[in-house]
Amino acid sequence: MRKSKAPAIPDYPTLEYEHQLWGDGFRIVAGLDEAGRGAWAGPVYAAAVVLPTDNRVAELLNGVRDSKRMTPLQRERWRGCIQSTAIAWNIGSATHEEIDQFGIVSATCFAMLRALDELVYEPTYLLVDYIQINDCAYPQLSIPKGDCRSLSIAAASVLAKTARDAYMQEIDPRFPGYGFARHKGYGTAWHRTALTELGPCPIHRYSYRPIRTAAENAVLNFAT
Repeated sequence: MRKSKAPAIPDYPTLEYEHQLWGDGFRIVAGLDEAGRGAWAGPVYAAAVVLPTDNRVAELLNGVRDSKRMTPLQRERWRGCIQSTAIAWNIGSATHEEIDQFGIVSATCFAMLRALDELVYEPTYLLVDYIQINDCAYPQLSIPKGDCRSLSIAAASVLAKTARDAYMQEIDPRFPGYGFARHKGYGTAWHRTALTELGPCPIHRYSYRPIRTAAENAVLNFAT
C-alpha cells in the first residue's frame, strides 16, 4: 500500500495518476471515494469507477469535480455522463449499525470493498481518496484530496454522493421531523434542533458524540 505525497491541488481533477498507471501496465484503474462519512445518520456510501484509457474522457467529463464543489443539479447532470462514459462502475454501502460497531473508517472500507465486489472488470490498481482500504487484495494508492486531483476519484465521489442523497430522500418520510431529505443526515442547525426536540431515531449513529449527547438528554427529559 502506498500513500501519495500529492502536489498542490489543481484547478480541476486530471488523468495524471491514471496515465502513469496505464503506462505502467495497469489497464483497469478504479477510482474510489465515499459519501456520508461525516454525517450523523444513515449509511456511508462508496463508489468505484473505472474510466477507459482514452484521452477523450477528459473532455467528456470536463465538468466533473469533487462532488462537494458541485451543486445538486450539477451532480445529477454529470452522474449519467459518468455512468455512460465509464467502462465499469458500482456502488456499495455500510449501515449505521456497522458504523457504530466497527467505526467509520472500517465501515468506509466495507463500503468500498462492496463497491469493488461486483465491478464488471476486476481492477488491477486502485486510486483511493485519502484512506487505505484494509484487507484489500489489489494494489492501491491513497491520495490526499484525491477527489480534487484524480478524475476517476472525482467521478466516484459524484456517484457515491448522488446515491446516498437519493437514499436519504427516500427514507425521509419514515422519520418525519428530522429533515433528512434536506440535510442528508449532516449536523446542520435544523438537525440539531430536531435532535433536541425529538431525540435520536433508529438510523442515527449512536457512536457519534452529538447523538450520544442527544440520547442522554432525551433519557433525562423523560425521567423528569
